Amino acid sequence: MSDSSKKIANEAEKAEDLKQQKANGNKLLIYLKKYGIIFALILLIVGISIAEPKFLNPTNIFNVLTQSSIYGIMALGMTLIIISKGIDLSVGSILAFAGIVAASLGQVSTATNKFFPNLGEMPVIVPILAALAIGAILGGINGGLIAYTGIPAFIATLGMMTMARGVTLMYTSGKPVTQLTPDFMFLGGKIGVIPVPVLIYALMAGITWVLLNHTSFGKNVYAIGGNIKAAEISGVNVKKNLLILYAFCGLMAAVAAIVFAGRVGSVHPGAAVGYELTAIAASVIGGTSFDGGIGTVGGAVIGALVLGVLRNGLTLLGVQAYWQQILEGLIIIVAVIIDMRKNSKKK
Repeated sequence: MSDSSKKIANEAEKAEDLKQQKANGNKLLIYLKKYGIIFALILLIVGISIAEPKFLNPTNIFNVLTQSSIYGIMALGMTLIIISKGIDLSVGSILAFAGIVAASLGQVSTATNKFFPNLGEMPVIVPILAALAIGAILGGINGGLIAYTGIPAFIATLGMMTMARGVTLMYTSGKPVTQLTPDFMFLGGKIGVIPVPVLIYALMAGITWVLLNHTSFGKNVYAIGGNIKAAEISGVNVKKNLLILYAFCGLMAAVAAIVFAGRVGSVHPGAAVGYELTAIAASVIGGTSFDGGIGTVGGAVIGALVLGVLRNGLTLLGVQAYWQQILEGLIIIVAVIIDMRKNSKKK
């Protein structure tokens, strides 16, 4: 073989190697984009475990899962909302109102400050259904306002956030409701070593996953977030789906309220202030895009776990709650910046 032929062959081989390296690099990049949040969670767990070995104590692990369950359930509904290119700022106030009503119907008959003095102990299903109805109705009102009046989701849910909190304070005259029945408290307890809130969270995550991935409603949510005009042209009843979507988000807030009341054993009218931001954070950290049309239930669950692990780890390390809030805010900003850069490249 002549020198020129060898040179051409070598150059071709180098070009092929570069092509293969590029392909491998692209595969790695795609893999990291898809599973990066899981790697981040693993690294976070490893780092905190090295700094504080007590973190891996089984009791503490279950504590992390239990803490994550409340805002994790809220994040499930929030994820669907953000996929549709919306937002719901009212879920914290809905949780407080649904929880306070449920607690007022779920007190023991001998409660010192019984909300309804002449009401005996109610079966636990009664306060549960009351809370779920309140969540669905208030969420449905949000959806109806957004769908049928054209009010931006931010404004409609901000108004609901303020009104629901006001109604909650008025309902109780600013006083907490305490001394719940054992059946109600069981919802925040354990079955063996497994916390009931974690089981409820897993059930809600499963239901939400089926809705989003195996129903026409789920397809419509993605279509609305991707391009609402195109969704309308293709025959999607956008108004009806928005109403159902926000009602579902309110329903998830009510489920979180039931878990909250059962776990804490009481509900204060000022409960869950800022929980809507935590739900948004969990959803965004999990990869749900504010540009709409992108997001998964699994991502929301991982996002909630990241926040739960971070908060628990920082507490074990003695970091003040103020710094935890600052760090959580920074994480949200970074997650949104990464999402914006990713979507700008696609465009």
